[in-house]
Amino acid sequence: MEEQSQLVRGLTPLHAGALVVGTVIGTGIFLKAGIMSQVVGSPHWMLLAWIVAGILSFAGALVYAEIGSMFPRAGGEYVYIREAYGDLPGFLYGWMRFWVASPGSIAAYAVGGATFLEGAKIPIIHGLRTPLAVGFIVFFAGLNCLSVRFGGRVQSFVTALKIAIILGLTIGIFILTPAGSFGNLVSHGPAGAWPGFGAFGMAVLAALWAYDGWNNMPMVAGEIRNPQRSIPLALIIGVGGVMLIYTLINMAYVYAIPFGEILSANSRLHPDALPVATKAAAGFLGPYGTIILSGAFFISAIGGLNGSILTSSRIPYAMAREKMMPRFMGVVHPRTHVPVRSVLIQGGWAAILAVSGTFDQLTDYVVFAGWVFYALASISLIIFRLRMPDAPRGYRVPLYPWLPLLFAVVAAALLVNTLITSPRESLAGLAIIASGVPVFLWMKRRERVAVANGT
Repeated sequence: MEEQSQLVRGLTPLHAGALVVGTVIGTGIFLKAGIMSQVVGSPHWMLLAWIVAGILSFAGALVYAEIGSMFPRAGGEYVYIREAYGDLPGFLYGWMRFWVASPGSIAAYAVGGATFLEGAKIPIIHGLRTPLAVGFIVFFAGLNCLSVRFGGRVQSFVTALKIAIILGLTIGIFILTPAGSFGNLVSHGPAGAWPGFGAFGMAVLAALWAYDGWNNMPMVAGEIRNPQRSIPLALIIGVGGVMLIYTLINMAYVYAIPFGEILSANSRLHPDALPVATKAAAGFLGPYGTIILSGAFFISAIGGLNGSILTSSRIPYAMAREKMMPRFMGVVHPRTHVPVRSVLIQGGWAAILAVSGTFDQLTDYVVFAGWVFYALASISLIIFRLRMPDAPRGYRVPLYPWLPLLFAVVAAALLVNTLITSPRESLAGLAIIASGVPVFLWMKRRERVAVANGT
């Protein structure tokens, strides 16, 4: 049976845009400013790292807009990489997404959401961060087994709510913070000096976690209405809007509190400290600010969690349909038209990661492993232009071929920098990718044997 006879195009262009924005804006925007500031040592280098990460993500979104309009079917990057480079690279991408990137993102959103909820100081949930994170994963995995249209509606509602919260927070900080000052942007002495490419690259990589997720929406391209138009519009408008929001709220942080307060915000160095957003808003929200903001940040985190579960489960589904994963993961429920088994298995592995790892460790693995394939997917556009010049496209990337080449070169430079500055995390990500090679060879051998035996 063909894929399109089972999957239903139940996602509207609004749902697609909500998936882009809602999956990108999760926990990183509230947590990463502290660790980025510790690395670069000054507010203006921290802000520049956010801007560079945004530009890089927007360039990637432009490239994916064209490729996504060419291949509007389930799987997203798995489809692009397999079509461009063959079965092995496609399988390794799917292997990485199944074991690291997708469940790692889901687990990180869940852990972040539980962290924010704990910040509300509700006695009954104190000390229950890990059980809460697992509970969130189970709940939203079950929710996304109902129907893709229902999941899209949930995503649209939560995304609209989180945008209103973030914009309200930003405006409130600028207007109502009594001690706010743009003088906080000025650094004196050696603290304002160029931190070096290694440190700046680490800060950009941390910011890229907050932008991570812009590539997720094309994974459900097989369920989006009018995909050749909807995919490019959702990617371009969505990522552009996130860039604007991120720039404004980080400027608000710096305006509201001295840089020393950002340095001591929640991070691996200060695990028990308040998030930078909570510190920044305390000046106008008063004694109830921590509780109010904890609830707001929780809503943002679960929006990213829902979007990640909805989109990333389509990769093992697409792989199973092409005999790259066990066949039972490619089954669609006859009533809900959702790959329920793929959703539940991925959710179960994400719950295990949530129990075993910390937020920052998970995001380090996710970002590094993911950007290996972002670079390959960017170059695939050039391959498709040469190999398929007349293929229908709903959009053509500007500045071709320089934009995809620049994106790939910068991505490669970031990866090399991360190998140097964070070798343990980087090598762990590469090892997980490489571990898929013997599995791929074993599966191909089984397939040849089955064909030879006529089974």
